[in-house]
Amino acid sequence: MNPSSDIAFTPRIKAIQAERGSRAAYARQEQKGGWPTTVTPDLAQFLAEVRSFYLGTATPDGQPYIQHRGGPKGFLKIVDEKTLGFADFTGNRQYISTGNLADNPRAYLFLMDYVNRRRVKIWGTARVVDDKETIRRLFPEGYEAEPEQAILFTIAAWSRNCPQHIPQMFPAEEAIAAVDSLTARIKTLEAELAAARGLTPPEDSEAAPGRAPA
Repeated sequence: MNPSSDIAFTPRIKAIQAERGSRAAYARQEQKGGWPTTVTPDLAQFLAEVRSFYLGTATPDGQPYIQHRGGPKGFLKIVDEKTLGFADFTGNRQYISTGNLADNPRAYLFLMDYVNRRRVKIWGTARVVDDKETIRRLFPEGYEAEPEQAILFTIAAWSRNCPQHIPQMFPAEEAIAAVDSLTARIKTLEAELAAARGLTPPEDSEAAPGRAPA
């Protein structure tokens, strides 16, 4: 039985790996079966924090297309150990991914965690589902968006990548909350310091600019 990583490592790719010195390491991994093919606890934990990802599809003749999908944390849901799913929100109505999947079910997910500098790649197949109950189950509770359909993704194999060259970035609302918390803490400490010195806190001071309170 071929290792699961063969979904990405074609004979040509393996030959290039051999030429450039990385084949031995991947061969050892292949002897163990290749990459994971089901949702593991660590992948489930990763998915629970995912707020966006890229969905790759292709036309029957191989023309690739990548589409961004975003939502609240965990909107890419685990259906079972081999299946992921998400509610597909109304967008610009080009339907390129939808049309590609109708002709070619092969698909790919690229998930990036910029906060922790992690990424996961998932190979598999996908299909569009118009069933209202499935859409309801996959729709994030309380999210302000209009679901048009759902997409179910069947996992063939998935792989992690090292954090090299991934810039660390934080969501704006988390950064703002952190700054607000620090600002409040600074004001509290300033007030405590002023009280300890018997001074009026800076924001309450009526002293002229450049002069210390009496």
